[in-house]
Amino acid sequence: MERTSFHVEELDTAELYKLTTGLIIPRPIGWIGTQSADGVANLAPYSFFNAVATNPPVLMFSTGVFHGVIKDSLKNIRETGEFTASLVDHDLAVAMNDSSATLPPEVDEFEKTGLTAANFGNVSAPGVAEAKAVVECRAIQEVEFGDPEGLHHVVAFGEVIAFHIDDDVLDGTRIDPTRLDALGRLAGAEYATTRDQFRLDRPD
Repeated sequence: MERTSFHVEELDTAELYKLTTGLIIPRPIGWIGTQSADGVANLAPYSFFNAVATNPPVLMFSTGVFHGVIKDSLKNIRETGEFTASLVDHDLAVAMNDSSATLPPEVDEFEKTGLTAANFGNVSAPGVAEAKAVVECRAIQEVEFGDPEGLHHVVAFGEVIAFHIDDDVLDGTRIDPTRLDALGRLAGAEYATTRDQFRLDRPD
């Protein structure tokens, strides 16, 4: 098997991005809902998103900070200490993509995309009412990577307070991945869903 090797110190930012996002696939999408201290709702999708613990349950998402410009999601979390993560299914793909537009902080992405901002009762941050699952979180920690003066990343961790899941995708506490129909991010503008799957039983 022939291979090409890439050494990180020899690559520019764009090349690092293409290799990382092209290899680590599919990546779950966290549709992060927050609310500013002034009460303005914000919604943005993040494909650097995942679960990192189950007891207690903890989620994370990573956001880029470009030359000191902090995205509204992170700014709001720092102000309020709360966020939601809604799961994106195939029917919500266009709305999710629309919510990724760069907009001023005073613009409510829920209103802009025609989605319903729903309060689920445990945090002030809204979730997407149309989503099949919404997770409420309390921010617990941040970790930063990269050059603080240039491009760097902030990983925000949130402890789950409550899960809100449509009955149609549930069997007790088991999730039907086909009915959930969640999107995963590939490279560039490409996505996959959880409808295609196969089974492998773990060895004893």
